[in-house]
Amino acid sequence: MPFDASHRAPPRWLILAAVVAIGLNLRPFLTAVGPLAAIIRAGTGLDYEGMAWLTLLPMLLMGAGAFAAPAIRQRLGARRAVLAALAVLGAGSALRALATDGAILVATAALCGLGVAVVQAAFPGIIKQEFPRRVAPVMGLYSAALMGGGALGAQLAPLISDLSGSWQQGLAWWALPIAAALVLAWRALPAAATAGPAARAAHRPASQLLRRRRTWMLMACFGAMNGGYASLVAWLAPFYQQHGWSVARSGSLVAAMAVAQAAAALLLPTLAASRQDRRAWMAAALAMQAVGFAGLALWPEWSPYAWAAIGGAGLGGCFALYLVVALDHLPDPDGAGALSALMQGGGFLLASLAPWITAALHSHSGDFVIGWWYHLGCVAFVAALTMRLDPERYARSMAGAAAHPA
Repeated sequence: MPFDASHRAPPRWLILAAVVAIGLNLRPFLTAVGPLAAIIRAGTGLDYEGMAWLTLLPMLLMGAGAFAAPAIRQRLGARRAVLAALAVLGAGSALRALATDGAILVATAALCGLGVAVVQAAFPGIIKQEFPRRVAPVMGLYSAALMGGGALGAQLAPLISDLSGSWQQGLAWWALPIAAALVLAWRALPAAATAGPAARAAHRPASQLLRRRRTWMLMACFGAMNGGYASLVAWLAPFYQQHGWSVARSGSLVAAMAVAQAAAALLLPTLAASRQDRRAWMAAALAMQAVGFAGLALWPEWSPYAWAAIGGAGLGGCFALYLVVALDHLPDPDGAGALSALMQGGGFLLASLAPWITAALHSHSGDFVIGWWYHLGCVAFVAALTMRLDPERYARSMAGAAAHPA
């Protein structure tokens, strides 16, 4: 939905501050779980496949919610949708303080996933609307904040759990910065006008985009790539705890992965901004993912922090670049935002299965190594399809999905 030009626009620095604050709050509810997995299992009785639902279900809802998000944005406006979604995310995080069993904990994960789904689906369109000539670097900033928040969640959750004597508090504390981000977003995000006839006529139904093979290809790539992230968030810390690492030390490993993700998510889109063809940088990101997963599978004790950082950098860079590439496909913010929402929706539905698949492979083999090989195969799959993302063919690939007047 277009923003009302009659309202005084907030200063750009304030909108950028909101981009960072919101991004920081979208991953800690996921990354805080892995380092505390052993303690949570002991406190709730969940097995590995049950623990997988703490990542699987929110990512499943992040995917399903993204399909509904364009309609929510059309009805409420992007600003109200994001504010409401942040409130849901904050409520889900706060309720973790009361989680006494696995069912309650899974329910809070579902609330958090629903909130994040709407934010992730609405925000790329807002960024393209507010920064039409700076999409790549601002999307990089947003992605870097998102990954940086993941690092904070993984690093601080074990510390707060130790200080409070409660794993529930180690998960619930993030409700406070979410509340701060909600206040900043209320102040910074531009007010949305009610859609007029022209805006409604220009609205691109999802059905038009879903008839394009390119939409499905973007979903598949985004899903396979984010599946690697989901499995690392869920199982990297337990993998090294099986190798004798402590909760705090394994949490620092997840944090190192997330810091590398943040750095690459900020750097790669900036480096790729000079040319519309992003494939060389995407290939570099995929190569780093391959090195990371191969290192975990073959030489896990040789240099754990290197494997986590290299793989994390590849995942963070690829995540940010795919968000940019989706926006590149269509010129208008509403259409580009709708395509990005669909890519994220279908992608997160696919990605949600990865932690469960990895857990099932662990149950079969007794080790996570076979799961790392599975994700190495996913990297090869994404690399083969990524090479087809020639910007010269974007218009042809989306032919028939252009907005038409009513």
